[in-house]
Amino acid sequence: MSESAFGQNIVEEETKRRRTFAIIAHPDAGKTTLTEKLLLYGGAIQLAGAVKARKNRKAATSDWMEMEKEKGISITSAALQFEYKNHVLNLLDTPGHEDFSEDTYRTLIAADTAVMVLDAGRGVEPQTIKLFKVCRDRGIPIVTFVNKMDRPTKKMFELLDEIEKVLGITAIPMVWPIGTGVDFSGVYNRVDKKIYTYDKTPGGSQKSAFQSSGIEDTNLDSMFEDWVLKQFREEVELVEEGIAPFSLDEFIDSKITPVFFGSAVNNFGIQLFLDHFLQIAPPPLYFPLKNGDRLDPITTPFSGFVFKVQANMNKAHRDRIAFLRVCSGKFERGLNVNHGRLGKAVKLSSSFAFFGQDRNTVDEAYPGDIIGLVNPGTYSIGDILATGKVPDLKPLPVFAPEIFATLSCVETGALKSFRKGIEQLAEEGILHLFTSQTVGGGLPVIGAMGQLQFEVFRRRLQDEYSAPTNINILPYQVSCWLLEEDIPKVPQGSNLVTDSLGRAALLFDSEWEKGYFQKKNPEIRLLDYPTQDVSELNQEY
Repeated sequence: MSESAFGQNIVEEETKRRRTFAIIAHPDAGKTTLTEKLLLYGGAIQLAGAVKARKNRKAATSDWMEMEKEKGISITSAALQFEYKNHVLNLLDTPGHEDFSEDTYRTLIAADTAVMVLDAGRGVEPQTIKLFKVCRDRGIPIVTFVNKMDRPTKKMFELLDEIEKVLGITAIPMVWPIGTGVDFSGVYNRVDKKIYTYDKTPGGSQKSAFQSSGIEDTNLDSMFEDWVLKQFREEVELVEEGIAPFSLDEFIDSKITPVFFGSAVNNFGIQLFLDHFLQIAPPPLYFPLKNGDRLDPITTPFSGFVFKVQANMNKAHRDRIAFLRVCSGKFERGLNVNHGRLGKAVKLSSSFAFFGQDRNTVDEAYPGDIIGLVNPGTYSIGDILATGKVPDLKPLPVFAPEIFATLSCVETGALKSFRKGIEQLAEEGILHLFTSQTVGGGLPVIGAMGQLQFEVFRRRLQDEYSAPTNINILPYQVSCWLLEEDIPKVPQGSNLVTDSLGRAALLFDSEWEKGYFQKKNPEIRLLDYPTQDVSELNQEY
């Protein structure tokens, strides 16, 4: 066997071991709790941390920012890698709060599978619908985990019906719960036809013991109330007779979503879910290209794209990290690659694998892996790197901000740190940074999707750069980008701004004002999102 063929075989073997997935949910559905429990059962941690901030409790592993630990929410997207049963799992824990949905959308692009967490009592909620649509548009298969089964729930068949009607995807239960609420104590596995009952653990911090038995096991009579067991057996009969079995092909094609039931906080059903997930989740075999084709990860030389930039993950390092998803080939530390946007060669000498805030130098990585690159300003979100021809991957989504504000430094002595902080935090792409001669009196202007983003931005300027900041909300609610040739046509007095990449945009107080401007200036094209591909935009018009 030639050295080239041998290397390709290694890439193929390692690629098939990978499972790269993101967890999506409406706030408070239990997403970060499920993340912790997957790490617990995967052997990555010995004690699961509480998500809500409490004294004497360990903070969630995936939440490293101080505000996340205080508020009990995920603000940033965390990359966590661990091994389980000879598989390498790359878990992307995304922000649950809708104000950070743009960061979530970009992170989803780096995943091959999504785990959709639903609250058993609330069902499909608004943020879930938005995130589901992103996955559907991208062709990302979705596994559903119905959480909080130990609390009051909707009726199970009604919940399955809601998934199908609201999301437009067929729900196929892989397991079926025994009881709900306080009576929930196990699940029936449709694959091996066994019942798995669980024991609670103090605070859910350790693995929950379970026992398995057949559905007609007479010992079950002494374990459950008669009515619970009777109802469960009737429901299982309806499920087995009326709901089709799981089809891997239909799952990969996003026609069905396999459904699991459990309680993340009590560790009910987690290991069974994880074991199933390894079998059905696809390895990173093909990544979508812009023209609709797929990038072969095994035969194509190394390539990857930056989907996230994060500043100050570790205050001791004070550096910026670019998160890169490996799409094809083998990554090796010190690799020389072509930088698509800059059009020049760069050397990837400082690379890390992540586990929350912790980092370890990584010498090699394979398709599906997420690695961090020390970023001295070389990498931006959406950058594509490759050893050969830079592949034409689908672009990352960009969303127009809906609220705007000016920034001003409170202390003159902190002005240098203030400017540095704005520049570095804006690179993360969570906020849009603008400059203008007409808007905000010459102060930096930031645009966001929600108010919490402003709060986080101000807090981070204070904590990470010692730059106390005033944020003053502006009256604008709508933004549109312009093509370069249309800039000279903009009337004087318009709210013209320039983003951090030098692209011009206009701000409007309302959709009505935008429509009025368009009516008065039909020759100016108003774009809902920025683009660097002018020819593509011209085709749209």
